[in-house]
Amino acid sequence: MAFLMQSVVMPSSVVRYFQYEPASLRLRVYFLSGAIYDYMDVPEEVYLKMRQSRSKGSFLNKHVKGKYQFEKIKE
Repeated sequence: MAFLMQSVVMPSSVVRYFQYEPASLRLRVYFLSGAIYDYMDVPEEVYLKMRQSRSKGSFLNKHVKGKYQFEKIKE
């Protein structure tokens, strides 16, 4: 699986950075806590909107969590 890396320094108190793999529609989120989560079947449009959002954590909470299945990769 080849992720497109989005590793811009973010003014987020929750999200360190995130990656998106368009072939599998998988959004991988790296949290400041060290946890890593994969969210499945996330449309590219959602990924692009997250890139543009001012608050990555708020966007994640409002538009991703609870809407897409996830897998915890690292605690």
